[in-house]
Amino acid sequence: MATVRVPGENRVLNDTKEIGSFLAEIGITYERWETPSPGAEEAPAEEILDAYGDHINRLKAEGGYVTADVIDVSPMTPGLDAMLARFNIEHWHDEDEVRYILAGRGLFHIHSARGPVVAIEVEAGDLIRVPRGIRHWFDLCGERRIRAIRLFQDKGGWTPHYTQAGVERAYEPVCFGPRYIPGRSTTE
Repeated sequence: MATVRVPGENRVLNDTKEIGSFLAEIGITYERWETPSPGAEEAPAEEILDAYGDHINRLKAEGGYVTADVIDVSPMTPGLDAMLARFNIEHWHDEDEVRYILAGRGLFHIHSARGPVVAIEVEAGDLIRVPRGIRHWFDLCGERRIRAIRLFQDKGGWTPHYTQAGVERAYEPVCFGPRYIPGRSTTE
């Protein structure tokens, strides 16, 4: 289950319903899905997309998504650091960013116009939808592993538009643990 932190308010949310309600207030969709069958998260991509077909089809109908795929990132992924460097800088997209986490953990920071910066640690079973235009950035947790279903409104995928504001530098780029200090710059 996700953990949400609001560093500026020293607030932590761990309850699924509370997380969903809080994130909805800033425009973010959060759902918790049950795994359709044991081991599904390790299956080949085609089997995963089939196993989650009902969920995927519902999301496609609701959000106008035209395609879904499975991304699998690990420390062994070629060019991992360069890939992460594209996502851990504040940016926004012309379409929604939708992720259902199958395995591993990641950290979304949301910089919504409706509130303070919010850190959302996602793990297996979490679905997050960051609507088009909402500023955010993403990083992997310490184990540098994530496997997720992605949905797209454009078959070509989305392009990040960087804000160049540098907001992300004021937040730890790691998941919640001993090193996470809310609101503290990584350069201090």
